[in-house]
Amino acid sequence: MATFEIFMPALSSTMTEGKIVEWLKQPGDRVERGESVLVVESDKADMDVESFEAGFLGAVLLPAGSTAPVGETIGLVVETEAEVLELQAKGPSSAPPPTSVPVSTPAPAATPTPAPVAVVATPAPIGSNRVVASPRARKLAQQLGVKLEGLLGSGPHGRLVAADVEKAAGKSPAQAAVPVAAVPVGSIPVAAPVALAQPGETKPFSTLQQAVNRNMVASLATPCFRVGYTITTNKLDVFYKQVKPKGVTMTALLAKAVALTLVRHPQVNAAYSDAGISFPAAINVAVAVAMEGGGLLTPVLAQADRVDLYSLSRNWADLVARARTKQLKPEEYSSGTFTLSNLGMFGVDRFDAILPPGTGAILAVGAARPVVVANSDGSIAVMAQMQVNLTADHRVIYGADAAAFLKDLALLIENDPESLAL
Repeated sequence: MATFEIFMPALSSTMTEGKIVEWLKQPGDRVERGESVLVVESDKADMDVESFEAGFLGAVLLPAGSTAPVGETIGLVVETEAEVLELQAKGPSSAPPPTSVPVSTPAPAATPTPAPVAVVATPAPIGSNRVVASPRARKLAQQLGVKLEGLLGSGPHGRLVAADVEKAAGKSPAQAAVPVAAVPVGSIPVAAPVALAQPGETKPFSTLQQAVNRNMVASLATPCFRVGYTITTNKLDVFYKQVKPKGVTMTALLAKAVALTLVRHPQVNAAYSDAGISFPAAINVAVAVAMEGGGLLTPVLAQADRVDLYSLSRNWADLVARARTKQLKPEEYSSGTFTLSNLGMFGVDRFDAILPPGTGAILAVGAARPVVVANSDGSIAVMAQMQVNLTADHRVIYGADAAAFLKDLALLIENDPESLAL
């Protein structure tokens, strides 16, 4: 009797435990090699877990909603239906030892121990025989009695989302996303607000909130300092009106401006490591995003200095869409070298952002407001100005580095914003 264990996979380098969102197969169901067996929620994304072996799902050791540490056995795959019945008669605890080939299990430990692995975690496969749908869409379909087979998905890569199920049920789609207030490192709203807890109730932290909490506590060990700067945005505002009809967002404009400035200031793009100052090979601008139910993600605009402004805007729209359905790949939210946080869209004029672990700096951007200013010739004028505050790791970045970076960023935005489209 050959039994293959299904382990809780490590979906990211920081993941220590995962939550089982749903089992896509039930004991006794046929499982093909590479077919999705269950959906696991890590600290920041939902990922399908695929089987390395063909056979039958012999046992589910942990039901949906359970949480398990990385590497723990959560299910069993066997070769024949007879073995399924044998497992059910004996109970999972008496199952024979697995015969899968030992492979190192990804885990945050410095020296992971070899363990047999029979599954791999990947984004939901496209072109699979099964319906590709978000966990929320599946739950809603059960509640409304809607069959997912045959429905056309409007989510990323054709994935079925809740709005598709509502449409099939004859209900009006959910209301458009409403800005969600965020903690200091939050910014872009990506989902409708959820119901608050009742008075006197203690609402448990979500998996994502727990990850954010750990990062915030870790940030306390970093010696940070903060530098502010006032930037006049009249020319940027005019340029934005010109390119907005072409799909360019203010997020893309700011990310591009930051990235081009970082080219001249690699020290601000660097990060602390035990071996010394780590200078990344690329400039990847992460942008803080508030998530439904609380918590934050930082989708990454990779190589923002090299990607043209219009492609950058399209990339950002795709990242936000997939962030809503928790379909970002780990490298799409964990590879940032510099972070941008924009609460200006909420009317916030100034704030300080908390430095995310593993990076050297984060820029907090406030709202642009009309201000009466005195020109160098003594005349008075009304200018649109915004406050930006840089939070930096003093082990890597010094005051002069931060000041020079902010000065060059201001010169670019104030004098030559058109160059952002070149």
